[in-house]
Amino acid sequence: MQAIRLVFCMAAAALLSGCGYNRIQTQDEAVKAAWSEVVNQYQRRADLVPNLVNTVKGYAQQEQTVLLGVTEARAKVGTIQATPELVNDEAAFKKFQAAQGELSQALKSLIAVTENYPQLKSDQNFRDLQAQLEGTENRITVARNRYIQAVQDYNVTIRSFPSNLTAMIFKYQAKPNFTVENEAAIAKPPTVDFSGTTAPAKPAGQ
Repeated sequence: MQAIRLVFCMAAAALLSGCGYNRIQTQDEAVKAAWSEVVNQYQRRADLVPNLVNTVKGYAQQEQTVLLGVTEARAKVGTIQATPELVNDEAAFKKFQAAQGELSQALKSLIAVTENYPQLKSDQNFRDLQAQLEGTENRITVARNRYIQAVQDYNVTIRSFPSNLTAMIFKYQAKPNFTVENEAAIAKPPTVDFSGTTAPAKPAGQ
């Protein structure tokens, strides 16, 4: 009886491997890992916002509309629970993407108005925060690209024969991805230029 069970288990393992089950598992875990890095980098950016806003406020109190916009966008981001399950919910994923996009645009507006305040631009704390923000935006772009590739690989697998049959049996669904709509504008890092003028940043391609 034990020998029969062993043979059955070996046959089942071979069948699952041949029908793409193991590949689906591996790629699903890769998507989760890539998503975790995306969330970490977005959180790093969100953590910079309070200090950045307070520093700008010290020199440009009159820019209330821009400051409030950044604060509200950051608060909206904080209301979304970016759990691993979110990557399986297209509506929730789009909500997350929209909120992050709003924060990206708000931060660009904040950086833009600082051009009118030479004393602010020369403040060392502000310069450090700008450098951290630019570095974080670049890391976000890298993390997003890795996530996009991981999801593409996963989605191709569960739609290809015969692994699509396995995906159907085990109810694996295609995962949502970052859309290409306004992708260049959203992914473009804020320009950090201390020469007195701001040069337009090149759009980040995906």
